Amino acid sequence: MTRMPMIRLFLLTLLFGAPAMAATPAPTTETAIFAGGCFWCMQPVFDNTEGVTGTVVGYTGGDVANPTYEQISTDMTGHYEAIEVTYDPSKVSYEALLDIYWHDIDPLDAGGQMYDRGQHYQTVIFVNGAAQREAAEASKKKVEAFFAPRPVATKILPAKPFYPAEDYHQRYYEKNKIRYNAYKYGSGRVQKLEKLWGEKAD
Repeated sequence: MTRMPMIRLFLLTLLFGAPAMAATPAPTTETAIFAGGCFWCMQPVFDNTEGVTGTVVGYTGGDVANPTYEQISTDMTGHYEAIEVTYDPSKVSYEALLDIYWHDIDPLDAGGQMYDRGQHYQTVIFVNGAAQREAAEASKKKVEAFFAPRPVATKILPAKPFYPAEDYHQRYYEKNKIRYNAYKYGSGRVQKLEKLWGEKAD
């Protein structure tokens, strides 16, 4: 008696194939793009954020395809130094990433960041869709209220094609620790952020 069900199952498998196994859904990720001055200094804080699955530094906002660092540094391409953050929204929200971003920049500086001057060093939140725009605008209002009456210079713009920077720029803080730290502290970034944000600064 016990063998009959097994034989029937074997015959049914031959006729119709094995029962379909429930597919495991692939993890869902989203992306956020921020321009915050020197992209070397943007990468560590996001790399160390739980829920962030990857970061790439690069160029966006302009109309020149596949620009080089030398090209964007002329301020003739319309591009900004930026970081593309891939994250798992079940572990970290876009709003949380915005909060990290604000505390890693000087949002009052319209001409760049610290001693890095020029359009390609300006601060921008590049939004994908209505939900990101709504969240970005709400977060900017909070920052404006915090610094009022001083104007917040950070722009919110629609996302445009993102071009990864050259390999030597990726995770520069790991590849060239001494130079990176010399730049980070020598540029006044650390001191300025602490003055602006206090304990909330990166």
